[in-house]
Amino acid sequence: MAAQASSGRPELAWADAPRQQDKMLGSLPVIASFCRRAGIAEVIDEQAPVRSLATLTAGQAVVAMVCNRLTSPAPLVHVEDWARTWAVPEILGIPAAALNDDKLGRTLDAIAPHLEQITSAVAVRAITEFGIDIGQLHWDMTSFSLHGAYEQPEEDYPAPRYGHPKDRRPDLLQIQAGIAAAGDGGIPLYHRAYDGGAAEVSQVTGAMTALKKIAGTRTFLLIGDSKLVSYDNVAAVIKQRCTFLAPASKTHVKAAELAACDLEEATEVSYVASRDAGKRPGQIGRWHVLEDAVPFQIRNSKRKKDPVIQLRRIFVHSTARAQGAAASRDKKLTRATDDLDRLTRGLGSRFYPDEEKVTDRIAQIARDRKVSPYLRYTVGTDPAGKPTLTWHFDQDAIDAEAATDGWYALLTNLGHHVTPAEVLLRYKGQEAVERRYGNLKGPLAVAPVFLKNNRRIAALITVISLALLVFCLIEREARRNLAPGTKVDGLYNRQPARPTGRLILTTLASLRLIPATATTPAQITRPDTVQARLLELLGVDPTRPP
Repeated sequence: MAAQASSGRPELAWADAPRQQDKMLGSLPVIASFCRRAGIAEVIDEQAPVRSLATLTAGQAVVAMVCNRLTSPAPLVHVEDWARTWAVPEILGIPAAALNDDKLGRTLDAIAPHLEQITSAVAVRAITEFGIDIGQLHWDMTSFSLHGAYEQPEEDYPAPRYGHPKDRRPDLLQIQAGIAAAGDGGIPLYHRAYDGGAAEVSQVTGAMTALKKIAGTRTFLLIGDSKLVSYDNVAAVIKQRCTFLAPASKTHVKAAELAACDLEEATEVSYVASRDAGKRPGQIGRWHVLEDAVPFQIRNSKRKKDPVIQLRRIFVHSTARAQGAAASRDKKLTRATDDLDRLTRGLGSRFYPDEEKVTDRIAQIARDRKVSPYLRYTVGTDPAGKPTLTWHFDQDAIDAEAATDGWYALLTNLGHHVTPAEVLLRYKGQEAVERRYGNLKGPLAVAPVFLKNNRRIAALITVISLALLVFCLIEREARRNLAPGTKVDGLYNRQPARPTGRLILTTLASLRLIPATATTPAQITRPDTVQARLLELLGVDPTRPP
């Protein structure tokens, strides 16, 4: 018999080779360990307790769903079948039959009224357990497309609506979600679901309040996109004695102001974008910053008596952005020229027999090719009744736009002890939350969702977000336990690489468990060198289930 672990569950033994009846093990022990450290089951069972006679608590069911999401991402159905082929009973202590669709649906119903409390409590537990620095938080929103009508959504939960989905499926209803990720490792500490048609700018104040509850007495810098900047949002940040940083929209910075910036007066910033890593010096993008000498003022358009808020405005120039803008404009002009030349050749044809048809086509070209700001034209009719067209691109308008290439502005209430260069470097951490949305719809494979009601949709988003939290904690832990600048040998295509959540889970996926028999204990196939190194970095021993 195998020795008993401290949890009362038997320890597992190593096996040198798999057998025919083995089960998938993969990263299950790692995910279960990090779920335990983050207190996911414990927090959920405190918020949504079940009857003492229940075979499975809500916390256990959610942990099983997190494991399912990270090991076998697919629509959340037939989880019971997944549990039979994976080592779920041995690692999680959950019988496969307990994870039927009805049980998981009832679990989503049970946790739905407590999502805010669950999110906050798990975040606090993770911050404490893993020592996460929350001095810098990054906020952004995304959308989840839905299948189904949802004609009578429950009022207490986000309502599916049509909107502007990130996956470009305007034919589907959507639910939106916001995520706040720590600059330390890009750990998503807070999430919340919103109505599908909710304006992003209106959600920041509520998120700010929730983040402050999580942070307690600690202050933080909140970084977001341009929708973060409104009078109410900035006032809410200041009220909580925190700071913010976001790019200025066209409302807060005019093209003429960008064109007036002098690159010769700007300060170069020592920053290399990740996309430029490994490039030769001449190919690396350069960044410059220039602070506006006059404080930027933001006023409350609704309550005129409210005090004006003064902010710093930092102008930023990126050579990569300038090159991209110039290339994009050249492509637009070239394509528009081709379209206009074809139109000119077709004047008087059955497609363009009169001025009205020609004018309609020019308007379409200007709209589709986005050249309206600099396209000038005259449409007429010659004595024979044939339509005429003369056109040209306004070079002055092109030059005026080109003067703004590469420039944008950042707004912040950070004190002047933070230099303009440091402001830019802090903003560059915003890619952390954007990268996590990539993880959400990549390794976690969040496809269009179909569930019974919007109550369960909101709860499922929380489950998925908890899975993302665990995914990111695994990545951060492996990297923190590596010496600075070092890589794991053989991790990517047998080459050294920095561990990512995706690479870690993929590398561990081949681990197998041989179930116990009447005469032998359960066994785990012995990990190879790379797998053993990852398990060491993560501090997980698969033979000792949590």
